[in-house]
Amino acid sequence: MVDYLTSEHVSYYPDSDGKPIASSERHFKEILKNFSLLENHFANTPDVYVLGDMLMYYVEGDPTKSIAPDIFVSFGIGRKERRIYKIWEEGKPPDFVLEFASKKTYHNDLTDKKQLYADIGIQEYFLCVVDGHYLPSPLMGFRLLNGEYIEILQNDDGGILAETLALEFHLLDDGFGIYDPKVGDWIKTAADEAEERADEAEAEVAKLKEELERLRQSHS
Repeated sequence: MVDYLTSEHVSYYPDSDGKPIASSERHFKEILKNFSLLENHFANTPDVYVLGDMLMYYVEGDPTKSIAPDIFVSFGIGRKERRIYKIWEEGKPPDFVLEFASKKTYHNDLTDKKQLYADIGIQEYFLCVVDGHYLPSPLMGFRLLNGEYIEILQNDDGGILAETLALEFHLLDDGFGIYDPKVGDWIKTAADEAEERADEAEAEVAKLKEELERLRQSHS
């Protein structure tokens, strides 16, 4: 007789719900971009786990109780590779969730999903829409207070502060940007930083060539 209890970690809690990551190409690109921004920003902070589209189970023993946030950030749980996120094993829910709403999901994002995240205990829930005007605002943030979400007001510059991340989210002409008020600059992906370093190195080489040419001419 096969003991199915021994295979719990393999099959009892599935690692896929069969649903697509995003509803459109732009939706998908925004998820990837913002995940890359947050992943790179916290790259040197070892206890921060950043991921997206991972099934998160919130009731032990009931594999039907799951949800897959577009992007989430969890502090203090380490960076080991995970197949799924079980809140009771991790000891806590994620601290921050970012969802990208669509025409099909926006109502649920603002009602049942919002309430579920509050019940789970996720401290901040941010909601964006990139391909329409379904939300009261294209960028919204909510912070948990006494078990209920309170909408976070925009700053004077239009940004919305995520206290859990110490970062501001902004609606820009070409999508969404994330600003680090501590350093006074927009956070970047690893690819963007590598490109900037390459441009700086190229500019430095060009400057050295100009200086060498100037010295050659002065001695000719």
